[in-house]
Amino acid sequence: MKGVGVSALAAVPGMSPALAAPAPAKGASVTGAESAKLFLPPDEVAPATVDRLPLSWSKERTSRLCEMLKEQGFEGILLTNQWNIIYFTGLWHTTTERMIHCFIPTATGTPIWFYPALDRDLIQSWWYDDGGEMYFDWLDVEGTMVQEGKVAKGPTNDLWRWMLRHIKKRGYGGKKLAVDKELTPTAQTKVGEEIGTPMASAEQLCLYMRMRKTPLEIALTRRAYSYFDKIHAYARDLILTHGTDLMDFEVAHAARKFGVEIMMKDLAPDGKPHNAVGISVGVNCRAGQPTGYPHPNQFFYNRIQKGQALQVSGVVRIGGCGGECYRPYMIGPRTGHMEKIWTVTRDACLMQKDLSRKGTKCSDVAYDIHKFQVEQGVQKYVYHRPAHGEGMEGHQPPYLALGDHTVLDTGMMFSVEPGLFDPETGTGANFSDGFIVKDSGPSLQMSRLPWSEEWAWINI
Repeated sequence: MKGVGVSALAAVPGMSPALAAPAPAKGASVTGAESAKLFLPPDEVAPATVDRLPLSWSKERTSRLCEMLKEQGFEGILLTNQWNIIYFTGLWHTTTERMIHCFIPTATGTPIWFYPALDRDLIQSWWYDDGGEMYFDWLDVEGTMVQEGKVAKGPTNDLWRWMLRHIKKRGYGGKKLAVDKELTPTAQTKVGEEIGTPMASAEQLCLYMRMRKTPLEIALTRRAYSYFDKIHAYARDLILTHGTDLMDFEVAHAARKFGVEIMMKDLAPDGKPHNAVGISVGVNCRAGQPTGYPHPNQFFYNRIQKGQALQVSGVVRIGGCGGECYRPYMIGPRTGHMEKIWTVTRDACLMQKDLSRKGTKCSDVAYDIHKFQVEQGVQKYVYHRPAHGEGMEGHQPPYLALGDHTVLDTGMMFSVEPGLFDPETGTGANFSDGFIVKDSGPSLQMSRLPWSEEWAWINI
């Protein structure tokens, strides 16, 4: 793919002269090609060729969910959670206070939608075999459809009761039904009054499936990370080329622009629904003092300087698949303290990769990593657990934490964050990546970025 040169940013108002001029190295534009030479070699997972999980994949997942529910005697499930709806139906949508729910009979596995007129084009052009029921907007007056010329004032429509009544009309009154969350007492009371029997929570069953990534999800995740690798290479070359002429803010925005452009050349969005969905390209860069905090709250607008820590981070997803990828840098001249913070963090990341094996408890992985940190004498700089589970929504169970005793299983994906932070010196190191548990052996690394001093101990 053709890279985006620094000269392409010359017209951006207020951009540093370093970004408005060609790179000095033989007059070539920064493309990330030099840093890309340090990438790890390919492994057994090839990037997906699809841009999103196809409807056929969602239908298979829904069919599997219905099979498991039928084994427990359930005749239908109500999906209310945005991420469950996206996972099981493939409908990418925005959530607000407006209700978007779908009811799936286990006998047919076909969603029945309950949705606002706002989203009618999205829903009716997707998986709409069994239709559904539409209301106008929140707060609703029953019978009002302004887009059809029907305007009325009246009592506020209780949309929860409205939906339950329609489920009952379809023959599910008194049936054994599930819902993808633990209902509040008020909501459950209305279920009893309208349906006749309570809805049981299937929250953990839905989560069970979403936590275990399928081969296609893993391949699409690898595709997202292949772009992220190039973004990191571009950011590194940019820093090496222009060094102290840059603000961390400028690195972040130039890298994000580069990433969006190389992705869009492949995705070719046409502006229509259901294409180029679940896309996110978030790139951050923080230099110096802000690296000393795990979650700094200040705006990042710091000049890159010699002798400081720097971190390039972010999240990239395609079709909802992808995740975090961070790399911390220690810019020379480095102190022994800077090198130790970085090295212990890096070694703990490699420990996580090796320890995260099928059949191991999350708490055991966390315990061994924290013990290692303490043995290295860096406990003062430990602020959090080693990792969180990773899903379409970002943070997802399980967690590599001392109190999470979940047994690791094939397809579970984790961030990689046994970071260390020293606010006194403004020195922090937090690698993150995507590690996915395999059937056997150590976990699978999604990025191709190295963990080496050659990559991260730079001089500018």
